[in-house]
Amino acid sequence: MKSIADIRVFEERAINAWPALQTILLNGWVLRVSDGYTKRANSVNAIDPAGSFDEVIAAAERLYARHGLPAIFRLSPLAAPEADEALEKAGYSIFDPCLVLGISLPGELSGGDVAIDETPSAAWLDGFAEANQVAAQSRAIHDRMVSLIAMPSGFATLKENGRAIGFGFAVYEREAAGLFDIVVVPSARGRGNGRILTGALLQWGGQAGARQAYLQVREQNEGARKLYAGLGFQEFYRYHYRVPNAE
Repeated sequence: MKSIADIRVFEERAINAWPALQTILLNGWVLRVSDGYTKRANSVNAIDPAGSFDEVIAAAERLYARHGLPAIFRLSPLAAPEADEALEKAGYSIFDPCLVLGISLPGELSGGDVAIDETPSAAWLDGFAEANQVAAQSRAIHDRMVSLIAMPSGFATLKENGRAIGFGFAVYEREAAGLFDIVVVPSARGRGNGRILTGALLQWGGQAGARQAYLQVREQNEGARKLYAGLGFQEFYRYHYRVPNAE
């Protein structure tokens, strides 16, 4: 596992790479609000915890209730074990354990026939939304969040016989490239297209100056974990969410 100092930098990069619509800072925690689109952008994240965590829980519950959302906590190794224990006692259940994986760059991977643009085109936004099944009511939120990415970015489109079949994007910051939302349309899965997309984004990261790349994957997503392991990714650290118990 990475050191706490390294993990803090990766967490900062990931927060910057996928910006929330609103951000509140409290006692070294970041409370992110984005109208409920993605847990990452609608959760409480530790950066440099200090002070009363009970105060953080109470403030989070008030804030998310005001926005009609559940209070969700994303607990990385930056959060002390006591935070996990406090949420357990407060009636929050563990949900969606995830891994942060990383790889050194540059590598020898081929990116295949993938176009990568500095900004997301309308075609990329439309294609990604369809491939990733973004709900119609969330589409405007998704597009706005993508438009808020401030760091250098690469938006990848993989085509087959003139048809776009895969999408993903990478964000460069501090000699690292974060890979996000790599998705292939259902009819084109199982044929190595995810590997091609990932390889292209890694190439883009290396060309941007990154010495390493990272991504986040659900622990239960065995297919994706196998793909990334085959490319040489290794586990950096883990995190999980705590969500309120259903009443």
